[in-house]
Amino acid sequence: MLKTILKWGTGLLCGLIILVAVMIGLLIRSQNQAADQPDYFEEEILVFENADSVSFPEPGQIVFVGSSSVRFWDSLTEGMSPLPIIQRGFGGAHMEHVLHNLDRVVLTYAPRAVVVFVGVNDIGSGKTPTHVGNNFRIFVDRVSASLPQTDIWLMSMKPSKARWDKWSQMREVNEHLIQLARENEHVFFEDTGATLLNSQGTPDDVYIFDGLHLNEEGYTRWINHLKPVLLARYPEFS
Repeated sequence: MLKTILKWGTGLLCGLIILVAVMIGLLIRSQNQAADQPDYFEEEILVFENADSVSFPEPGQIVFVGSSSVRFWDSLTEGMSPLPIIQRGFGGAHMEHVLHNLDRVVLTYAPRAVVVFVGVNDIGSGKTPTHVGNNFRIFVDRVSASLPQTDIWLMSMKPSKARWDKWSQMREVNEHLIQLARENEHVFFEDTGATLLNSQGTPDDVYIFDGLHLNEEGYTRWINHLKPVLLARYPEFS
């Protein structure tokens, strides 16, 4: 009986490992396919627009835009309260996808501020830090040109377990973001990635099974870092 249970348990564990491997493989494949297709996530953008057609958000809120780490941030709206949040994370977005859809997921809302987290998928697909940094500059320039009084908050790259081998390149991207913040009084760099490291300087246990996306604790650390600085900047929302 015990042998049967152990055999069954081992089989189940092997099955779960295979399932996780397949899911990670499909995710990576999807992100690689998306890399050179700016309109790859059109269906998700249409979902946002359909929701807006029913109830369009009031201007002057804070837009969070970016990749799946923003998309899966279930605690964002409640965790950031009383700050008014518009959540516009989609797919496994690269900065090219954000730029392609900028009018539809940021500018249309005339926000008080925009917080952006994107770039890790770009590096994961083989794009260089300089390429990613240049795209961030385009993002800042376009937002600033259309909404000169809108603040832009740049979240640092995320030091995930699944892409730890890319961390040195992601740190180079961070340097580009820091430089953008130095050049513009409405641009701010927040090192949210540092909150996800342990005392040894490696990724902490703040990721789900794929080693790429944050668990509840990881998102809580992001909220605890960002909420105080946003409230200090925008006391009218307190």
